[in-house]
Amino acid sequence: MLRSAGIRSAAHLRRLGSARAFLKVEAAGQRPSLNLLWALEGALTSVPWRVVARSERTRLLFELDDLKTLSKQPRA
Repeated sequence: MLRSAGIRSAAHLRRLGSARAFLKVEAAGQRPSLNLLWALEGALTSVPWRVVARSERTRLLFELDDLKTLSKQPRA
C-alpha cells in the first residue's frame, strides 16, 4: 500500500507522519482501514498498534479530519 502511494522509505514515512501517509494511500486508490493508521503510528513511535488504537485514536482521527478539511479549501 505504501509503495503504491509513493512512500518508499522509512525516512519518507517519518517526514509525512502517519495521517498524511494514510491519506496518500487513500489517494492512490487503496481502501485502507483505520488499522493501517494505527500501524503506521505504531511504527513511527515504536508503540504496538493496539496501544496506539486505544491511546491515540482521537488525536489521529482529528488530525485526519483536519488534513482532509485543509485539502478541500480553495487556495488563494
